[in-house]
Amino acid sequence: MPVAPSAAAYANPGPEEKNMANSFLSVGNGPIKVLALHGWFGCARAWGGFVDALDPARFTYAFMDYRGYGESTHLQGDYTLAEIAQDALALADRLGWGRFHLLGHSMGGSAIQYVLAESESRVRSLVAVTPVPASGVPFDEATRQLFASAASSDAARRGIINHGTGARLSPAWVEKMARCSREHSREDAFAAYLRAWANTDFSQRIAGKTLPVKVIVGRNDPGLTPEVMQQTYMRWYPNAELEVIDNAGHYPMDETPVYLATTVEEFIIRAG
Repeated sequence: MPVAPSAAAYANPGPEEKNMANSFLSVGNGPIKVLALHGWFGCARAWGGFVDALDPARFTYAFMDYRGYGESTHLQGDYTLAEIAQDALALADRLGWGRFHLLGHSMGGSAIQYVLAESESRVRSLVAVTPVPASGVPFDEATRQLFASAASSDAARRGIINHGTGARLSPAWVEKMARCSREHSREDAFAAYLRAWANTDFSQRIAGKTLPVKVIVGRNDPGLTPEVMQQTYMRWYPNAELEVIDNAGHYPMDETPVYLATTVEEFIIRAG
């Protein structure tokens, strides 16, 4: 998904960091720092029109690529939530960010909670967009097989994306999303990250944290529903708020990008 060159620029590591440092997309130069972690089908450049609706004078965003994704495709790793959290904290160190806000989509919603578990004192707030809970996802066997097949099957990727948005959007858009996912992720990393976000339960490490948390779901997402969030995030975080976007499914950064940017930034400003 392309982004406007005036709004964003890749910040690739230098030669000495090439084989060890995650690449990231830098957006804005404002005083409020936000580290953003993408979903299983995403990458740093796959935040759709959301990026163009951000306030670059008030915020600085760093959209990180996981190992095996985007401009970090060459990086090898264990492909775990713990590793994503370690890489995210290392990126914050590189940027000189002592404290920052965390924004995560889908798998990234679980990953930002792992960052919190590892370094609570550095995290100002969490914004979790159609997020996977810290308890993982208890798939039935048929669904697990479908998701596992997506590593090698573009048809499975299209099916998952279509289902996650309520089977209501353009087939051309679904195809574009699936193709973007295929082109910006390495198959072995993609397969391993499924096990990471679906099977990892670290909810005991984050339950009771009192920082500000905003959870955003799409009304048309049949999997990560308001009911799921009430049973997980809203129980774990006493200062959490839940918002449901009526005209969105699992990808509000593509489906309702301007509104998503508005509500995310409004919350982060309130969180302080």
